[in-house]
Amino acid sequence: MAYVISSDCISCGACEGECTVSAISEGDDRYVINADLCIDCGSCASVCPVEAPNPA
Repeated sequence: MAYVISSDCISCGACEGECTVSAISEGDDRYVINADLCIDCGSCASVCPVEAPNPA
């Protein structure tokens, strides 16, 4: 099950740099996670200042 980024995202980019499989990219109004690439490791959630990434 992949992580998803909620609307709480403040587009700081901390999660993108932490993703070991490059599953996170900048979207229109927040960062997004490619579910096909996400390995459900939680690295993105551990660095997010607003706890936007969560398990789907």
